[in-house]
Amino acid sequence: MNQQIINLFDEYTHAPLSREEFLRRLTKITGSLAAAFAVLPMLEVNYAQAQTVPAQDDRITTEHITYPGDDCTMKGYLAKPKQKGKYGTVVVIHENRGLNPHIEDVTRRVALAGFLALAPDALSPLGGTPANEDEARNMFGKLDMQKNLNNFIKAFDYAKSLNDTNGKTGCVGFCWGGAMANQLAVHVPDLKAAVAFYGRQPDAADVPKIKAALQLHYGGLDERVNAGIPAYEEALKKAGTKYELFVYEGANHAFHNDTAPSRYNAPAAKLAWERTIKLFNEKLK
Repeated sequence: MNQQIINLFDEYTHAPLSREEFLRRLTKITGSLAAAFAVLPMLEVNYAQAQTVPAQDDRITTEHITYPGDDCTMKGYLAKPKQKGKYGTVVVIHENRGLNPHIEDVTRRVALAGFLALAPDALSPLGGTPANEDEARNMFGKLDMQKNLNNFIKAFDYAKSLNDTNGKTGCVGFCWGGAMANQLAVHVPDLKAAVAFYGRQPDAADVPKIKAALQLHYGGLDERVNAGIPAYEEALKKAGTKYELFVYEGANHAFHNDTAPSRYNAPAAKLAWERTIKLFNEKLK
């Protein structure tokens, strides 16, 4: 697909760009309104493809849970191996669409790999993730940034209260969640591993606070997010932080999201996920 179209869609999903303005500019690029509507299904997510691990998979158990947040009750989705044992915990952090079927499926993938997987819903203070994606994206701007961070930090407190935890914790986040994974690495001193997929980088001044092993995944075509890589990597090297940084050439932002047909990159997603699970196996078991 035309990279200009993908870049426009990225702007639409991350900037205060109305759907009307997005469609107007898409029409200009494609040449007609009919052509614009023809490419929309290739840009927008299709949750019919979200279930790679069925919720009824007999190797895992799943449930919707709540835990105490910062002046709110947080909602979340918990998946874990059915076999009894002690497991490391991975907090799974969604994109700026909230806790949707795709992220629930990613959470089940983490559980299937042998971990307690907890996906909090950042929009819990506002009633939870709505079905309408535009509405969900708009709600993120209404969150209190400090309370939102506290709500994710408190997810680890909840995880540590579970009977089948081994006490070791990590996180993985995507897009908005990738930025949060970086922030959790800064603000959770006992975090063992943090994996950020195409997430905004933390302030360089905060990097020395990071104790977790970091793994950073970026799409080579993701100019907006990648602009922050040099300063982040310089700060990581200066602080002596243990990290891995991978740039997948030819891949766009959201390349791991298999419900987004125009941006999903199967080879990059597979390799990045293998690297993610390898790190968790090394640090959380």
